[in-house]
Amino acid sequence: MSGGDEERSRIDEVFAACRAQRRAALVGYLTALDPGREQSLARLRAAVEAGVDVLELGVPFSDPTADGPVVQGAMTRALAAGATLAGVLELAAELRAGWDGPIVLFSYANPLLRLGPAIGERLAAAGIDAVLVVDLPPEHAPELRAPVEAAGVGWVSLVAPTTPASRLPAVARSASAFVYAVALRGVTGATLEIDEELVARLDAIRAHTARPVAVGFGVREPAQAAALAPYVDGVVVGSAFIEAAEQGPAALAAKVSAIRAALTREGEAAR
Repeated sequence: MSGGDEERSRIDEVFAACRAQRRAALVGYLTALDPGREQSLARLRAAVEAGVDVLELGVPFSDPTADGPVVQGAMTRALAAGATLAGVLELAAELRAGWDGPIVLFSYANPLLRLGPAIGERLAAAGIDAVLVVDLPPEHAPELRAPVEAAGVGWVSLVAPTTPASRLPAVARSASAFVYAVALRGVTGATLEIDEELVARLDAIRAHTARPVAVGFGVREPAQAAALAPYVDGVVVGSAFIEAAEQGPAALAAKVSAIRAALTREGEAAR
C-alpha cells in the first residue's frame, strides 16, 4: 500500500490487534541510514521480523537537541555516510515493499520544512503512515500538518513532562495517529523510573484523547516495558535498540523479542 487513508488505518489496525491480544504495541525507533544504507536496511528488517509493531524511522539531523548520546551517535554516523531526507524516504519505500506494518517518520522540523508544499505527497509516496516532529510546538504546526494530513499521512502529537496542564487537552486532542507521551525530562536514552506521577500523567493524557497513547524515553529493559504496558496502548524503545543493533541484526532481534514478550498484560486490557 502507498500513502492515503489506508496508511492511517494501518496504525489503527495494529493498535486494535494488540488490544485484542491483551498486550501493548511495541513501537521501535531506529535512526535511518545508520551506519550506512545496507546495514540500516538489514537492521530495520531484523527489527520488524522480530516483532516491532510500529516502526519509528529517525531522520538524521545535525542538531538533535532532544536526543541523548546513543541517538546522537547514530545520527552522526548516518550523516557521515551521506544521509539525506530523500535517502531516508527511499529507504522507507524499500522497507515498505516487504513489510505492511506502520512506519512513522520521526524528525526535527528543518528537514521536513525544506520539502515545502510537496511534503505530504513525498511522505505518502514513500509509504509513511504518520509523522512525529519532535521540536515543533502545536501552534506552529499548521505549516507542516496541513499538507501532511491532506495526503492522508497521520500526525503524532508529543506530550512532554513540561507540557502545562492547561495545554495538555489541546495537545492530546491534536493527534490524528497517536499520542507520544514522553516519560521523563531530558533526552532520549536516560533511565526511566515508573512512579505514581508518571502513571497519573498517562491517565490524564488518555482522558483527553480517543487516539492510542504510546510512552517512550528511557525504556531499556523488559521489566520497564512490562510495568508500563497496563497504562498505555504502546511502549516506545529507541536507544536500547540502537545499542543492540551495533552488535548486529541478531542481537537487535533478540532485544526486540525480549521486550515484545514483556508487553502482554495480565487480566484486563489497558485503561
